[in-house]
Amino acid sequence: MTDLTTFIAGLPKAELHVHHVGSASPRIVAELAARHPDSKVPADPEALADYFVFRDFAHFIEVYLSVVDLIRDADDVRLLTYEIARDMARQNIRYAELTVTPYSSTRRGIPDVAFVEAIEDARKAAEAELGTVLRWCFDIPGEAGLKSAEETARIACDLGPAGLVSFGLGGPEIGVPRPQFKPYFDRAIAAGLHSVPHAGETTGPETIWDALTELRAERIGHGTSATRDPKLLAHLAEHRIPLEVCPTSNIATRAVATLDEHPLREMVEAGVLVTINSDDPPMFGTDLNTEYAVAARLLDLDAAGVAALVKNAVEASFLDPAGKARLSAEIDAYTAAAGQ
Repeated sequence: MTDLTTFIAGLPKAELHVHHVGSASPRIVAELAARHPDSKVPADPEALADYFVFRDFAHFIEVYLSVVDLIRDADDVRLLTYEIARDMARQNIRYAELTVTPYSSTRRGIPDVAFVEAIEDARKAAEAELGTVLRWCFDIPGEAGLKSAEETARIACDLGPAGLVSFGLGGPEIGVPRPQFKPYFDRAIAAGLHSVPHAGETTGPETIWDALTELRAERIGHGTSATRDPKLLAHLAEHRIPLEVCPTSNIATRAVATLDEHPLREMVEAGVLVTINSDDPPMFGTDLNTEYAVAARLLDLDAAGVAALVKNAVEASFLDPAGKARLSAEIDAYTAAAGQ
């Protein structure tokens, strides 16, 4: 695995399911906590390791929102966004679709225009200085209800920045039915955005069906329960609807009991287009390189197999065709040079 780990570390990669605030490294979270000492988030990077141990999904949401509360002005937003890109560049992530939740910031008093300008400034700097291309998915925090959906749709459609490519739905699934968000997804789709809601992480296959039929999902965030419904698996495979799979996240939030029980292999064997992602990497003590190592073990992949899995993410991305071709060629060149 050491040789494979080295191969993965150098492999050019794409990531499609990774959250903005959830990607804040302990160093950045500690810096933000020190700037905002009224927060209950520890300002000691070592103490953050214990703080980021979750009892269940509800506790994860509670901790996540406490970190969201550290993002209080446009400077915080810009700092966070650029530093995420720096961490991605260190992993050779060439392209990422970062899930951003504008409502979490605007409801805390950051003007919507200032928020959009901050992430765009960071995006442009990251591409120019680090070589990492960022695109945005603006997502509705489901736990905040329809008010947050209206605000997210308004910002996405009226202020939509150049980097915005998709519209999503995150937060808890239990007690937050997908169909109620249909009007907001309809509006976003009409504005040219792709539909990428979370579904089937902590609920059953019916939530995924709702995402497909009501929200017109083009990709599904998580989708771990899809394997409980053979008809759904066949539908996903036939229509090439990708799943954004996040193995370590699923264990950390107790959506799946153990890695050995993870349904990743069953998804792949059913012919579903699977992508590998890190979700909220520092909070889960992981990164994208680690997730590919986990996937390699679960799927018994060699280096060439891992490279093919990375190309799934390129295929499933909303990168333009020329960009997909360039990144795929870079992956092939790296793999060939490594003798795989």
